[in-house]
Amino acid sequence: MKRKVLFFMKKGPRNGAARHALYFLVAAFCLLSVFSLPFLTSYAFAEDDMVRLVEKKARELKAKEEALKKEEERLNILKKEVDEKIEKYSKLLTQLEHTLKRIEKSQDDKLDQVVRAFESMPAEDAASGLAAMSEPMAVKILVRMKPKKAGIIMSNMEKNKVASLTEAMTRSEKNFPVR
Repeated sequence: MKRKVLFFMKKGPRNGAARHALYFLVAAFCLLSVFSLPFLTSYAFAEDDMVRLVEKKARELKAKEEALKKEEERLNILKKEVDEKIEKYSKLLTQLEHTLKRIEKSQDDKLDQVVRAFESMPAEDAASGLAAMSEPMAVKILVRMKPKKAGIIMSNMEKNKVASLTEAMTRSEKNFPVR
């Protein structure tokens, strides 16, 4: 009966020690292959885990991106509303300024009429009328009068009243325009 010999034993060593060493190497190689197989498969599983983790992170990023887009849209809507309100209130402010200017012009026109009326009155009547009204109003009228007419009217007033009106006139904004 012929002994079956492994392929590497055909021309391999003939003595027992060498043969045992060779068997040991083959067995070690087989054991190494058997024990390294789980590590290799765990590497494949780890790679699958990495792929799943990357896919999960990609989904999370996409969800965050969607949330940011929605927030951006909301902020754009709010910005548009704020811009519309600013425009609305700017127009309203402009209208109020025009209305205020019209009112001031109307008051100035009325005051000019009062000034012309006092200038056309006899000096004694104008002096008694100015002396009877409030000092700020009398100052406004006197400041707008022609200096010669104002002087004639003030010469018909009491000296204390003339002194008081003169002091108030020097403090008047009309004499010192501020810009």
